Amino acid sequence: MSDSVDPKLAKAEAKAEKAKNKAMRPWFKKKRFILPIALVAIIGFSTATNGGNSNTGDVVANDEANSSTEVGSTETETQAAEEFPDETVSQTNAREMADSYLRSSAFSLEGLIEQLEYEGFSNEDATYGAEAVKADWKEQALLSAESYLNSSAFSQTGLQEQLAYEGFTDEEAEYGAMNVEADWNEQAAKSAESYLNSSSFSRAGLIDQLLYEGFTQEQAEFGVDQAGL
Repeated sequence: MSDSVDPKLAKAEAKAEKAKNKAMRPWFKKKRFILPIALVAIIGFSTATNGGNSNTGDVVANDEANSSTEVGSTETETQAAEEFPDETVSQTNAREMADSYLRSSAFSLEGLIEQLEYEGFSNEDATYGAEAVKADWKEQALLSAESYLNSSAFSQTGLQEQLAYEGFTDEEAEYGAMNVEADWNEQAAKSAESYLNSSSFSRAGLIDQLLYEGFTQEQAEFGVDQAGL
């Protein structure tokens, strides 16, 4: 009897394990999947509803606007064809979807490739699409850092680690965390308050927890002071 493993079965098991690991990520480490198609549908419905109240002047204005949009779209398509003359249809779709995602959220190159694969593109097409948009990945890291601080408290070190977890290179993650212009004392205070809202700590214990999160001794003590301990 042969001991060889069916390649298809092994690949399927690997995908299942990867999906399981993603599902077990903490909330703040999960990828932000966006549904641009649903958004387009909502916008389309809103447009159709408002269209019922349009007068003749609005119709003319809309026709002119649509004509202008069509011309702009044609020019964009022509420019893309000249810039990417050897693209396959799948590569074009991957590039355009990558561009769409970057217009609404921040991604690392690795994270964007994973997102396109999640949408069903092959690794080859996903990699092509993510690289073809020629994004400034340091700027993406900065945007992602700002997004994280809008929803949770981080130390500079913790934020840098989070960005690295999202697939940014060490250099990109460091850039994002260092240039986000956060008040780290304030972040320590927010983190201390968050911990006290979910559990009980002694002053020394909460300082240790904040140090574990990457805050400096001074920042940790400031945060605990602000929390009233």
